[in-house]
Parts: sequence; C-alpha cells; structure tokens
Amino acid sequence: MHRERRRAGWETHEAPLDLVGIIRELAQDAAPILVDCLTLWLSNLLLGGHDIEAAITGLESVLDDAWAPVVAVSNEVGLGIVPENALARRFRDEAGRLNQRLAARADRVLLMVAGLRLEVK
Repeated sequence: MHRERRRAGWETHEAPLDLVGIIRELAQDAAPILVDCLTLWLSNLLLGGHDIEAAITGLESVLDDAWAPVVAVSNEVGLGIVPENALARRFRDEAGRLNQRLAARADRVLLMVAGLRLEVK
C-alpha cells in the first residue's frame, strides 16, 4: 500500500536492515528523505539478533552527516501497559531509547494523537 499512496516523483527504497546505507546513499542528493518507520527497522534488528546499540549509533552518525532533510516516523510504544513477555518489554524499551536519542538530535519533534499534531520540540 505504501507504494500506491505515494505521489508521482516519489521513490521507494526498501531497507529492512541497512537503513544507514540507504540514507547515506540518498542524502548525497539533498532531496528530502522520509523514513517510515524506525520501529519496523528496530523490530527487524531485534528479531535478527543484530547489535542494536551499534545500529543506532550508525544511524545517528549518518543523520548528523546528511545533507538532505530527513523526516523519521516512529511509533510510541511506551504509553500502554507493560508487556507480559521479555521480548515485547525489550522492544518497548529499545524503541523508547531510540526515540529519545533521535528526538534529542532532531530540529523538530511532533507527536500525532488521533490525527492531531502535538508539537513536542
């Protein structure tokens, strides 16, 4: 569906794991980049047994060096109940840390609630 909803002229690049590589490649053109979504990327990393800390550090580095504006979409998963299983709790905690780290670097942070925009930063 994400391919069908895009406007003419938009390009879709699938990067289930190598988000850093695709941002590095695309950011050289200075055209805006939409990353949708960070929590899916994190889920792929977590389920694949990848080094989460190294991946996030790499993402921070490529975002710091990007010439292009980058808009990143992420899910807020920490507002509900504490998950009952260890994997779900780890995912919630890792997503929270990822969101905090990128929000600290971001020029602007928006929270969407029921289709309404709340400016956080």
